[in-house]
Amino acid sequence: MSVPVNSPYTSVFLLHIALEIPLGIQGVLSAGLPFIEMTNTTLVVLKLYGSLIIATCIASLLCFGLPDMQPGKRAVAIMLIIYHCFTSTVLIQSPRFIPMSFGNLAETFKITPEVVWGTAHGIMSLFFVFWWQATLPTPTAKGATRAR
Repeated sequence: MSVPVNSPYTSVFLLHIALEIPLGIQGVLSAGLPFIEMTNTTLVVLKLYGSLIIATCIASLLCFGLPDMQPGKRAVAIMLIIYHCFTSTVLIQSPRFIPMSFGNLAETFKITPEVVWGTAHGIMSLFFVFWWQATLPTPTAKGATRAR
């Protein structure tokens, strides 16, 4: 019995890149981020955060092609689960810092850019958990195949 090395759910790593790379590039270049009350300190922290985001995107791109049972790929997935979970929590609980709105109707339902961005991170965290659970039998099946 042959076990596939990569599940179709592995595209979650590319989805992480699509969600994060625009902010990572803008953060490093400090271009086009209209956050409220930016100081020199927040600009430096934003550049450091942008560097971290780009690093996670590179790690995700490198992990995309690896077999699902690789410990390094699974470690990166755990890191991204934790990152997206914490980021979601921080963004949803944060005060308004993005000076744009989706309109009065959205504001009455508390739909703000911060909440939408936080929700996207929460969904990404769930996607990585789903990938983890969907590929969990793979290492066991591979090990069982080798033992025979």
